[in-house]
This record gives sequence, C-alpha cells and structure tokens, in this order.
Amino acid sequence: MPAIPLPFVVALLLAALLVRMLLDDGWRFRPVTIFVAACIVLMVTVGLRWTVDFAWVRFLQPVVASLLPPIAWLCFSGMRQATSRGRIWLHFLSPVVMVVLSAMWRQWHPPLDLLIAILYFGYGAALIRNGCGGPDQLENVRLSDVGRARQAVLTAGGLLFFSGLVDLAIFADFDIYRGTHAASIVAVANMLTLPAIAYAIAIIGRSVPESRREASQEDESSSRQTDNVASQEDNAIMEKVDAAMKARKLYRDPDLTLERIARRLGVPARQISAAINRIHGRNVSQIVNEYRVSEAKRLLLKTDLPVTSVMFESGFQTKSNFNREFARVAGTTPSRYRRSVVIDG
Repeated sequence: MPAIPLPFVVALLLAALLVRMLLDDGWRFRPVTIFVAACIVLMVTVGLRWTVDFAWVRFLQPVVASLLPPIAWLCFSGMRQATSRGRIWLHFLSPVVMVVLSAMWRQWHPPLDLLIAILYFGYGAALIRNGCGGPDQLENVRLSDVGRARQAVLTAGGLLFFSGLVDLAIFADFDIYRGTHAASIVAVANMLTLPAIAYAIAIIGRSVPESRREASQEDESSSRQTDNVASQEDNAIMEKVDAAMKARKLYRDPDLTLERIARRLGVPARQISAAINRIHGRNVSQIVNEYRVSEAKRLLLKTDLPVTSVMFESGFQTKSNFNREFARVAGTTPSRYRRSVVIDG
C-alpha cells in the first residue's frame, strides 16, 4: 500500500480544522478561515512539488507561500483598531511581485526562496513586536481572552520567523548543494510549523466577537497633555467607567472588549486604558473582572444559584478564568467563599 506524503497528511488535518471552523461560524469566510485554506493549498502544492513536479506547481508554490504572512497579519489586525481598507492592498503587493518573478523563473532564476524568507522575517518580527505590547492594545479581543490571544500572536509571529529561517536554509541548499536536501527541509518544516500557525490564528479568530464594528480613530495629539490635566481627565474617565459598569452592568457581556467600552462611553479606547492604568495600576481586563467578581460574590451570598450559573451571570465564560480571577480578587475560590459566608452567618 503506497504511503501518503507528509504534506498531504498535514493538508488533510488542516482541512478537518477548516471544516469545523466553518461549521462553528455558520460557513462565513473570515481572514482566519482564508488563512487556514491558504495553508491547505500550500501543503498540497508542496506535496505535488516534490512528487510530480509539474511546471504549474513550481509556479504556484512561491505565490501561495507569499500570501500567508499578509493574511496572518490581517487576522491579527482585527484584534486592534480596524485596518484601513484603503491600505489592505499594500499587504498583497509582495504576492503580486512573486507572481511576476515566479513566471520569469526559467529566464532569470530570481532568488525566490530568499525573498520569501525576507517576507516571513518581516511579518514574523512585526507580529512578535505587537504581541509584546500590553494587553490593552488588543482593543477588539474579548477581555477574558486577551492573555490567550497575545500568546497566539506571539506563537504565529515566532513560527513565521522560523519559516523564514527554513526558506533561508532552502536557498542555501540550492546554492551550495543544488537542492539535494530541499525536499526534506520543506516537508519536515511545513509539517511542524503550518499546523501550529493555523491553530494560533484560529485562537485569534475565536477571540474577536462576531458583532465587532470598526473602531473610531483616535487623535494621537490628545494624549500629549500635562500631568495635571491628564490626572483630571483620568478621574473623569474612571467615573464614567464606574457608572457604566454599575448602572448598565457592562461587565455581564461575555463578549465585552475595550473597543465596546469605548463606544459606549464615547471615549477613545487608549484614553480609557491609560486612565485605568494610571489610577489603579492594572489593565482594563483586570478591572472589568473585578466588577464581575463583585457581582459573583453578591450572587453567591444572596442566591442559591449553582456556581456555574453564577459564573455565567457575572460575565465569565470559562471556569478556569472565573476561578483564577475570583481567587485574585477575593483570595479564595467561589465555593469556599460561599461556604465561609454560610458558616460566618
């Protein structure tokens, strides 16, 4: 029985992930699904390249490979303020250039692998740089998912950077050994990196609520203020945040993001983040979770709802996050808190 080449096996696994994502999202195509689909196409072309080696496959492989970094970047951009639609096309200039260079390969032999490596290095470094920013930089991510989303961004950036190293190794192999080891390098590297990148991007996609709207653009000059004025504005912003949390119970929204808070208050997201950080020394996610924990404590004390119901009613989505944040704020678990209140009463 003939063995299936590794790239085709990886493509099948990614196809299963894509189908599940499409079923969960109601068959809506978003950047995350497009990225996974591009990974599948690349793995199929890699498999064909090193098995049948058709001319059209040689042409297609570098083009598809050059599409992955821009798509990964656009997936990440949905976690921050909305990307200007007028500038999205700039990210796809490199694939267009790759189409031209790949078509000219027989006449000129341009260093395609070196150019792809540079592209992966650039986008990988950009993702790592943005992933290292503070949690409040991810304005469109659910506050409960910020930590996991940042990990996903760093993972995707690191793996893109690693893919750049792989393409650099392929370039060196063709230059020194005439491509003797290229097939093995490509098969093993793509088998290891693409599924991990797809999983990281899938986490990013899950962390952005479906009903997200474009964030309003902030005037950067507004942040250049004196310490005295900033302090007054910080207090005014915190009063608005506190009023909205208590009166409108915004914290009960499981899909709450910094951008949504900003739209409700009519205050730029970065100003809210800065005010909370300067006054409380914590990020927006922690402050919102403190409101949620306060509501959970009230429900545990005043009602007989199961702990799981209390978790959902107070705005938490996962038990692990609920227990962790409850312990951070209250110093104990929800169950122990309820028992201690009963005993003390």
